[in-house]
Amino acid sequence: MNYKLLLTTLLLAATSGAQAENVLRRSNDAEPASMDPQLAQGMPEMHILRDMFVGLIDEDAGAHLIPGVAEKWDVSEDGKTYTFHLRDNTWSDGTPVTAGDFVYAWRRGVDPAVGSKYSFFLYPVKNAKEIVEGKQPLDTLGVSAPDDKTLVVELNNPTPYFTGLLINAVTYPVPRHIVEKHGKEWTRAEHIAGNGAYKMREWKPQSRIVLEKSPDYYGAQDVQLDKVIYYVSEDKNAELQRYRAGELDWTADVPNDQIKWLQENLSDELHIYNYLGTFYFGYNLTKPPFKDNPKLREALSLVIDRERIVKNITASGEKPAYGFVVPGISGYAPYQPEYAAWDRQKRVEKAKALYAEAGYNKENPLRVELLYNTNDNNKKIAIAVASLWKDALGVETSLINKEWKAYLNDRREYNTQVFRGSWMGDYDDANTFLDLFVSGGGSNTIGLNDAEYDKLIAAAANETDRDKRAAILQQAEKRLIDSHALIPVYYFVSKHLIKPYVKGYEENVMNHWPSKYMRLEKAQ
Repeated sequence: MNYKLLLTTLLLAATSGAQAENVLRRSNDAEPASMDPQLAQGMPEMHILRDMFVGLIDEDAGAHLIPGVAEKWDVSEDGKTYTFHLRDNTWSDGTPVTAGDFVYAWRRGVDPAVGSKYSFFLYPVKNAKEIVEGKQPLDTLGVSAPDDKTLVVELNNPTPYFTGLLINAVTYPVPRHIVEKHGKEWTRAEHIAGNGAYKMREWKPQSRIVLEKSPDYYGAQDVQLDKVIYYVSEDKNAELQRYRAGELDWTADVPNDQIKWLQENLSDELHIYNYLGTFYFGYNLTKPPFKDNPKLREALSLVIDRERIVKNITASGEKPAYGFVVPGISGYAPYQPEYAAWDRQKRVEKAKALYAEAGYNKENPLRVELLYNTNDNNKKIAIAVASLWKDALGVETSLINKEWKAYLNDRREYNTQVFRGSWMGDYDDANTFLDLFVSGGGSNTIGLNDAEYDKLIAAAANETDRDKRAAILQQAEKRLIDSHALIPVYYFVSKHLIKPYVKGYEENVMNHWPSKYMRLEKAQ
């Protein structure tokens, strides 16, 4: 027997096996509702899409903007025309990515027939809003491709944060040849092609999505992970158990009631960072009991003890929220209503008076449904809020929990009364929070229809002076909060358990963690 040859074969097999095990196992809060970039809405979709696609602009490991498919770009003197120059880029089926793919994707993003809920991200582009509203044809969108490597974008007004918008999935290119061939089935694992660092190998609903490294990605030489597996993990305690059992390398979240134990026992693996996001409860303003009833809305808001929620339930450094825009946005001072400085007794007394004026009392209580998506942390907060309403006002609350896709659908269809909501900023500007509630906007699931608010947001878009623009946006936030159209509760932090051998990620307020920057440094 040739023992030297046998030893060499075994060593090669071992090496090959080690490489095959270069796999990052991540939990992902919920089953993705859609893997179509123009239809995706929530974080469960966005984390995966960032691995599979890249837009004109990309982010580094710290979520700072860097060139993506666009190697460079020029901006006209009036700030209204961007010319993007594209690098060589290929879909994961080997087909070249062209400027025409961006034109096609952006038109899908504003096409009423497609129904993107993030079309408002493209509203700075000429005619985008008019197309969404059915007032202009698709081909009038201010985006064109003079050739395969050049994309020209015309804006309505100078938009300082425009490049920041381009990291959102609605602006990603999509493979026209696949979309048109397979229609709504194009995102199935056997069909979908992306232009990012990873391509989909398997999608097992309610279980996992498996991605593998794409050799066609323009930065493939720097990608170190061979595979990334995303596991659906709505049960936070089960997620923690899987992590402790060594089945996960990275958790999407942690159970709030385990924070103290984790800080005492896994402090080196528990990572808590500031996060550009707001947790809130939204009212359905399109029908009773909250339509045209600001006194009732204010009463419910006043009795929510935000300080107690962040101290005893979330317990990870979150801050109570009374405005919607997260503090820390550049050049902007968030609005704080007068009652933010009141003590609890004064708030409850005021709430009782408003509740009575709205026609309710303990003998004739409000009966209301509170919707939240399935998640242990969401459930605990919903229970606490229902208890606060009951104790202070006598409100009878029915808690309704639904899985992610059904929850989103109920919000879109206004099949709600009160619902748990969250919004994560997409760029460093107050507009990323306030533009959400423009009348008719795809993500305006509270149904706010306020012409004066719309005028303020439009005026801010037309204002080039930074300080004047900030003042206009502050007026808009004040109008939103003073109308009690929603209930801000707290500002988020991101919470993850991460194995010590996972390297390459960087702390950031966006909670963006692209797998392409990560590597595993396990002991041999």
